[in-house]
Amino acid sequence: MSERVAIYPGTFDPATNGHLDIIHRGALVVDKLVVGVAVNAGKGPLFSLEERVAIMKAEVAAMADVAARIEVRPFETLLMKFAHDAGAKIILRGLRAVSDFEYEFQMAGM
Repeated sequence: MSERVAIYPGTFDPATNGHLDIIHRGALVVDKLVVGVAVNAGKGPLFSLEERVAIMKAEVAAMADVAARIEVRPFETLLMKFAHDAGAKIILRGLRAVSDFEYEFQMAGM
């Protein structure tokens, strides 16, 4: 059986308890979870890319039961290229409101 690899992309600016909850729960259902910290200068990030990656690495390290399954890395490519490069067949996404579901449903249709 092949390894189940997922990616969880986002800007994580800043990382929230919701992000961390999704990361923890996601890591419990896959063999490897790659947290992709996106460049996205269009959002005008509060923290630099390097700071956001460091914050996410520190938060993941604190998840003792699943930390070994999680890798944090920056990316600035198209999401599908990042998923391919990571060997992922799953993209993990979070939903906050009904409008998020509608947006994600349209994205999944593509």
